[in-house]
Amino acid sequence: MADYETIPINTLFEIPKLNPGVMKESSPFVAAPAHQEALGFPGELVDNWQEKAIEKLGELLKKSRALQVYMDGCVKCGACTDKCHYFLGTGDPKNMPVARQDLLRKIYRRYFTFSGKYFPKLVGAEDLTKEVLDEWYSYFHQCSQCRRCSVYCPYGIDTAEISMAAREIMDHIGKGQKYCNEILGKVHKIGNNLGLPEKALINTLEDLEEDIEDETGVKVRIPVNEKGADILLVTPSADFFAEPHIDGLIGYAKVFHQAGVSWTVSSYASEAANFALFIGSQDQMKMLTDRIKKAAQDLGVKRIIFGECGHAWRVAYSFMNTLSGPFDFLDPDYPVPQHICEFTWDLIQKGKLNLDKSANDHMTLTFHDSCNVARGSRMGDKPGGQFEIPRAIIKAVCNNFVDMAADTIHEATFCCGGGGGLLTDDLMEIRTKGASPRMTALQEVVEEQGVTHMAAICAICKTQFAKVMPKYGIGMDRIVSLHQLVSNAIVLDEPENDESDADTETNEEVATV
Repeated sequence: MADYETIPINTLFEIPKLNPGVMKESSPFVAAPAHQEALGFPGELVDNWQEKAIEKLGELLKKSRALQVYMDGCVKCGACTDKCHYFLGTGDPKNMPVARQDLLRKIYRRYFTFSGKYFPKLVGAEDLTKEVLDEWYSYFHQCSQCRRCSVYCPYGIDTAEISMAAREIMDHIGKGQKYCNEILGKVHKIGNNLGLPEKALINTLEDLEEDIEDETGVKVRIPVNEKGADILLVTPSADFFAEPHIDGLIGYAKVFHQAGVSWTVSSYASEAANFALFIGSQDQMKMLTDRIKKAAQDLGVKRIIFGECGHAWRVAYSFMNTLSGPFDFLDPDYPVPQHICEFTWDLIQKGKLNLDKSANDHMTLTFHDSCNVARGSRMGDKPGGQFEIPRAIIKAVCNNFVDMAADTIHEATFCCGGGGGLLTDDLMEIRTKGASPRMTALQEVVEEQGVTHMAAICAICKTQFAKVMPKYGIGMDRIVSLHQLVSNAIVLDEPENDESDADTETNEEVATV
């Protein structure tokens, strides 16, 4: 229990009392010129920023037919109103998805529609002023781009795409967000969000190898830059240094060890997270996915596997082939890309992992569906695999599992409150309030089902929960990595010999013929 006053948890779907403008002053630090210029954006707000902003909006409308539809299609039905965790947590009406969309839609109508040009007041059109820009910067950084509202919208309007467009416009006129843009600069320069140089990365992972051997008595390798390895693991840099993420990395390493496969991390492209998604820039996204492709080519790997990171998996699943393909230099027998959960579940199904479920008996688990995994990707070869595979793994390594309420999981999952580029301390208030719906759903199964821990497969979710759980009276150690559970349960022995397996399979084929 936290040693300070905790936040009371409300009834899950209680519509809050409206508090207009209560979050108006909540906004992240603005990017410094160096952060902007490193990405090719203006260092400061340009003199003709209105003209440039309208020009960029026009470019995005031509580029994306979907954005045009979103601007024209809303009928103000209100279906999205109570679906946003930030509105439920703050009561600020501009955190209703429809109201947040209208911040951009009013400008679109003013400059890109006949009625808005000549009868602006009749259609709710507005001039792009400094006050409007300030509202954009505040409220479009109070959207985690979780896309929950789009699930309930009868027209499928995606607020995330609108938020991304607004952020991209702001970057192009010199008003970017410090948190995202500083991180992107580090990846371009060094290869990971932390700015961790090659030597430091190698030393960190060598120390981790020693820790695993001290604990288990088994030498489990975490290789770096090994040419000719079968697998390139690309994982969020949080896995290299912080709890509970690092316990997940240990889990990956144990799984690879037990499977007897060769694998490696690349110091050139050690980062799975792609913060360019948050600022809506496909050019920046491509630069990061190109980096991963180059690492795979240089190391001569056969397959690429992504670790536990929600938006990293969405970018990998939905964008990587389009942005950086083809990946015809990889083994065609494996999907490009592949999620670590797919790899682990395949081994479990084949009986390749010796698991002791009782190792997790001190926990009763529930699972948090991360937004970008749930609503922006798939796993496996069946619809809904992104929901079923993680839960199947948990049930394979744990005896005690309970799902949260049905209307808070799967496609309807609530955001952790820290996604979409909001995982920065200068936005702690909106992060804490935005976590309220998920904390409520969690508290229900804690009280009614005896749940002690919640697992997740997203680095941002795990970081966010570790930070906000104490504010709701829940210990920060109650959030765990899914592969941390695998790590606990796996019984290590010497890895199987791939060549022997291959010989056996060949002999069986010959015998069959």
